[in-house]
Amino acid sequence: MREWNGSVAFITGGGQGIGLGIARALAKRGVRLALADIDEAALARSKEELSSVTDVEVFRLDVRDREGFATAADEAEARLGPVDLLFNNAGIAPASALPDLTYEKWDLVLDINVVGVVNGLQTFLPRMIERGKGGYIVNTASGAGLVGHANVLYTTSKYAVVGLSEALRQPAEKHGIDVSVLCPAYVATGILEHTDGLLGSQTVHKGQTRKQAEGNLQSGVTIDSAGESVIAGMEAKAMWIHTDGSMKPYVRMRMEALLDSIPS
Repeated sequence: MREWNGSVAFITGGGQGIGLGIARALAKRGVRLALADIDEAALARSKEELSSVTDVEVFRLDVRDREGFATAADEAEARLGPVDLLFNNAGIAPASALPDLTYEKWDLVLDINVVGVVNGLQTFLPRMIERGKGGYIVNTASGAGLVGHANVLYTTSKYAVVGLSEALRQPAEKHGIDVSVLCPAYVATGILEHTDGLLGSQTVHKGQTRKQAEGNLQSGVTIDSAGESVIAGMEAKAMWIHTDGSMKPYVRMRMEALLDSIPS
């Protein structure tokens, strides 16, 4: 069993959604929390809730902002101690019809969902390596990062996070740092509203597609269940962490098709 008590976690997107579910699960285990989010109101609510359980510091952060990341990391470690648990969780759920795709939309989505993860890694990995005391990194992708989906923007960004995490795992192990990638199926969050607020009408689900996406999300597991799944996955040092079993048949179909495509 991992010794949680006394660790320090930095969670992007930690003010709401899956990030808050992870924060709650960690708080119960005595982990001190640095929560980063672009939504200051969500951060304030999360701090008020969790401060009665553990030490909590909050930071308004746009994960595209590398200088902001460095500043938040410095302040978090000054107040709470060295960060040894990193959760690159912040992300958006974009959508765009193919005829409406633009360079600007690609840049926006990849900057948040992929480069945001890279920024978190590049901020904290050198610190963990230099200290030589190990650590754990969990990057949030999606089930859409394991099985292709017609939402090209979202799927591309989440496949990138899965590939990054898989590639990172072995070299990080040499420094005592474990790596997992969270591939949630549907989780009951407000990510669509959050995406709306950030992107306006640029890259959002609309019409019937929006209604279906909202229904799918609300039919999913709770953020607290997702948080406990993350803890269980970390205890097992799992490469891939899942929030339920709904992706299994689709992953099986993909893997069988992939294997069948390879010449014997």
